[in-house]
Amino acid sequence: MLWAVDPPDDPGAVERAYHEISSKLVGTPGLLGNTLRRSAADPSRFAVVSVWASMAEFNVWEQGADHRGTTSPLRPLQDPQRPPMIDIEVAAYGPDGPFGDDPPD
Repeated sequence: MLWAVDPPDDPGAVERAYHEISSKLVGTPGLLGNTLRRSAADPSRFAVVSVWASMAEFNVWEQGADHRGTTSPLRPLQDPQRPPMIDIEVAAYGPDGPFGDDPPD
């Protein structure tokens, strides 16, 4: 997860950078998709959430030669108050209850 902020003098900068980067990432091995989410409380703040098939595939991409160049449009827009975060899903529920295996008793 990456946090970003629109500069006061350039509303829409994060969304433009997101689309530029995401269009280049189509077909990246292991990338299942990503979303751009805007804060309901502060419309200048965003989160980019990427979903990867595995940590191994994410690490290959992140350490690859194209990673920094492809993602560079968003780098100056990153929120200095919130560092990027990598999380691993622990549990998930849907309308019919838990997804996947039943939770432990």
